Amino acid sequence: MRRVPRWALISSGCAPVLLIGGWIIAGMLEGPGYDPVTQTISVLAAYGAPGSWVMTGALFGLGVCHLFTAWGLRAAARAGRLALAAGGVAALVVALLPAPSSGGSLRHGSVAAVGFALLAIWPVLAAEHGRPEPWGLRPVPSVSVTALMGIGAAWFLFDMQRHGAAGVAERLVTCIQAVWPLVVVVSCLLHRGRDEPAG
Repeated sequence: MRRVPRWALISSGCAPVLLIGGWIIAGMLEGPGYDPVTQTISVLAAYGAPGSWVMTGALFGLGVCHLFTAWGLRAAARAGRLALAAGGVAALVVALLPAPSSGGSLRHGSVAAVGFALLAIWPVLAAEHGRPEPWGLRPVPSVSVTALMGIGAAWFLFDMQRHGAAGVAERLVTCIQAVWPLVVVVSCLLHRGRDEPAG
């Protein structure tokens, strides 16, 4: 198995911290008028939002983290690494194309949808078959987490239509997408540690 550098722990670990910290701080700056249960993260990064600079910076940082993690995750299949990197690029573009304060944006929504799809499918594409691999790169966990993200996306779309808990659904899915690279990196480093001879 190709080695995963320890610095990948930093890039993969910073991703969920930036995302979650970003929406918490931006939500506090937005004030009581913002409802995190029903409103999306994009509202926090919209033009003119009080905390837009925080949320935009968090999304930009998230994209950079995914790019570095994809670079360092040498144990994963190339297709998965490319999908993770492309998801990072999509996060950068989302940060550069915030939604208008008056409502949705086709450009913003399209890039966000592409980014979601890439980050949902990368675990399956990264999985290795036919040899002992780290837990995070095995087919069953990889397919399971992709399926979980798909269910979360369906919940998000359903609640967006009926004005339900879309904010909760979006946060759940994006949190899973931000945390999974860290899970994979940790599993690779632990697997390597078991394989290395003592002494």
